[in-house]
Amino acid sequence: MKIICIGRNYAAHIEELQNEKPTDPVIFIKPDSSVLPKEQDFYIPEFSNEIHYEVEVLVKIKKVGKHIDEKFAPTYYDEISLGIDFTARDVQQELKEKGLPWEKAKGFDGAAVIGHWVPKTNFEDVNNLNFSLSKNTELVQNSNTSLMLWKIDALIAYVSTFFTLKKGDILFTGTPAGVGRVKTNDYLSGSLEHIEMFHLNIK
Repeated sequence: MKIICIGRNYAAHIEELQNEKPTDPVIFIKPDSSVLPKEQDFYIPEFSNEIHYEVEVLVKIKKVGKHIDEKFAPTYYDEISLGIDFTARDVQQELKEKGLPWEKAKGFDGAAVIGHWVPKTNFEDVNNLNFSLSKNTELVQNSNTSLMLWKIDALIAYVSTFFTLKKGDILFTGTPAGVGRVKTNDYLSGSLEHIEMFHLNIK
């Protein structure tokens, strides 16, 4: 199982981090060891002083595919979830300044939170899903998949050009504006269409 993540897929998030708007989806990979075990707290790693939350809609691939045509992309997934792409922002900034890969900032142990999965048939339109993240009951991220620069099916088609998609692979589709730092004793809760998909404590 691999975790394929999309960066800079919401215009407002690009603006808040003062990044350049990409002409193609930005892709990076998290190892399977980055998945935070269910019901486990997230422990801030010693190597970073600035861990940021980034809530994202997730898609689970259900069959093998390569060079997938966008019109066939819907047949490659039938489950949707919500998760967090934890990012060591200070480490990432240092790597970016040196033109180096992001893996140390994005793929560390526990950096991928995956909520429970629900059938996509539960939703009328995957391109019109409300999702949000609360920190200590305060709403910090709130958006809709309609605001993606590249929608889910387009992402699957694009990613499959470079990587063979396999059953169980997970696609993180990008985060909207509102990312921020977590601190010890924070409590995070993510919701998709007003249904809680995950919650966790920060240690």
